[in-house]
Amino acid sequence: MALARIEFSYGLELETCDVCLELNSGIFLKHQEVLKRLIQNLILEYPAYGEDNMAIRDIYSQTEHHMKRTIETLKETFMKIRTGRAHTGLLEHITVPYYGTDTPINQVAQLGLADARTITVQPWDKKMVAVVEKAIRASDLGLNPATSGDIIRVPMPPLTEERRRELTKVARGEGEEAKVAVRNLRRDANNKIDQLIKDKEITEDEQHKAESDIQKLTDKYVAEIDKLVEEKEKEIMTV
Repeated sequence: MALARIEFSYGLELETCDVCLELNSGIFLKHQEVLKRLIQNLILEYPAYGEDNMAIRDIYSQTEHHMKRTIETLKETFMKIRTGRAHTGLLEHITVPYYGTDTPINQVAQLGLADARTITVQPWDKKMVAVVEKAIRASDLGLNPATSGDIIRVPMPPLTEERRRELTKVARGEGEEAKVAVRNLRRDANNKIDQLIKDKEITEDEQHKAESDIQKLTDKYVAEIDKLVEEKEKEIMTV
C-alpha cells in the first residue's frame, strides 16, 4: 500500500495511505486543514530552529518554562491576598496535620461559598473539624472562622478604603518582583546564547534571532504580569 506524504512548512510531515485519501478524501482534507492550522499556530508560538541548533531550542524552551512558572507563582500569591469578596482559593495554601503529614486543606475538606462574603469548609472526617478551624484561625489571613456542626463558616472581614489601597500596593510590588524574575531569566538565556557564540556553535545571525525571540518571550510575559496586576487591583478596590 503506497503512502502519500503531505509536507508542511519547517519540514513537518504527515503520512497517510492512498486508499484512505481515495475513499475519505473529503474528510481527510478537512482534517488536513485543521492539522495545518494547529501546526501553524505552534510555529507562531515556538520559533523554528534547524536541527543543528538544538542548544538554542533548549534555551528557549527552558526559559519559557521558567517564565510560565513565574506567572503561576504570581497567581498563587495573588490568591492569598485577601479582598472583601470570598473565594475558596484564599484557603488553598493552608495545610493541616493529617495522619502525621501536613496536607492541603482542600484534600481533607470540601470548600465552597455560602454567599459573596462567606467561605464554607466541610471536612470529610468529622474528627478534623477542630483541626481545620484551628489552622484557618492560625493562618496569616486574619480570618475568624466559626463552626456549626461539621461545617466551618469563614466570613470575610470588611476592608477599609485605606486597607484596600495598601493591598493594591502589595499587589503591584508582587508584580514588580515577578517582572524582575522574568527579566533575570532573559539575562540568563542571553548569557547562554553568548556562550554558544564564543564556543562557535552558532552564527551571529542565529544569535541575533535567538536573542530577538527571547525578547519577544519576555515582552509577552511582562505584559501578562501587568494584566494580572491590573485585574487584582480592580478586584481589591471593588466594594
